[in-house]
Amino acid sequence: MNLASSARQSVRRVSSFTRTIPASFLRGGTSKGIFLHQSHLPQDKSKWDEIFLGLMGSPDPEYGRQLNGMGGGISSLSKICVVQPASPEQQKSLGVDVEYTFVQVGIRDTVIDYSGNCGNLSSMIGVFALDEGMVNADAVNGQVTIRSFNTNTQKVVNTTFPVEESGLADLSLPETRIAGVTGEASQIRLDFHKPGGARTGKLMPSDAPIIRLEIKEVVVASGTEDSSSAEQLRLLESLRREGAIQMGLDPNTQAQPKIAMLQPPSSSNSEAHVEIIALSMGVPHKAVPMTVGLCLGVAASVKGTLPYTMIQSAVAESESGKPNLIKIRHPGGVVEVGAIFDAEGEVESASVIRTGRRLMKGHVWY
Repeated sequence: MNLASSARQSVRRVSSFTRTIPASFLRGGTSKGIFLHQSHLPQDKSKWDEIFLGLMGSPDPEYGRQLNGMGGGISSLSKICVVQPASPEQQKSLGVDVEYTFVQVGIRDTVIDYSGNCGNLSSMIGVFALDEGMVNADAVNGQVTIRSFNTNTQKVVNTTFPVEESGLADLSLPETRIAGVTGEASQIRLDFHKPGGARTGKLMPSDAPIIRLEIKEVVVASGTEDSSSAEQLRLLESLRREGAIQMGLDPNTQAQPKIAMLQPPSSSNSEAHVEIIALSMGVPHKAVPMTVGLCLGVAASVKGTLPYTMIQSAVAESESGKPNLIKIRHPGGVVEVGAIFDAEGEVESASVIRTGRRLMKGHVWY
């Protein structure tokens, strides 16, 4: 090989490697996503979208599988979290250790959605922060609590999980299992501090526990199951869009608000209080988005809401300072969520138990 040829190959290798970024690939709850240190991204945030699309392999309009990236062809596998240490001002005013931004990446299109948070991936923010040396935390009884600030919702989210003697998260303890994930793992407790009104500024965006939506969409079921399902999804999207308008939100943003269908348990001996099928980015979710589950857990204790009428008679009153736990059956199994209200009836916190796993750490091409 002559020197000119060697130089060209070296240039190509350097050029290719500049299109990579350090990353961790982690499972949180029933989602998987890429976790990035914000310092590894351009300071100019207008350049982020191109990087995120490349990382995930989007858009993939023809096949919807994201085979050119880390995405998995469904909304719960097309996610990114950008994390950095909290500023001194945040540490002082909010008492948080880190801040993070959640990113929902479109699959067939180029939509990058920063409008909401992901409850599942939020469970791994503290783990990632410890792995990356962003924070130092003292263990209490073998566990640490990492306080984080979510920039999407402007809310504080705490994660509590066991740690090894090294101070890093121990995710392999056989403590609990969650629906949709095989096997047992360490328990990660998520606490969303004062979660009400993250997008709308109030717990009930329409100022009423129930409203009636009027739409012009008419479903005409045709002869095939596929076409009938497509019509039903169009109806649900029309309802979601009208609901977004009533909430004062952008109806064109698919990730927020989400829409879900509820029904009482189909069996009298069911372990769940309510059954749910939720849609995410326009398609039925294989489990339940954790933000939807948490909202349902809160709404079940708000008098007059649809879930309140379905659930409250079957749920015991919570003890003071302890969450009122609701068991929700979704397509993947059952999840338990809880909410604590203060004396004024405002939501003090909403909680859920998740598990997580480290899957990969290295450089990802975009």
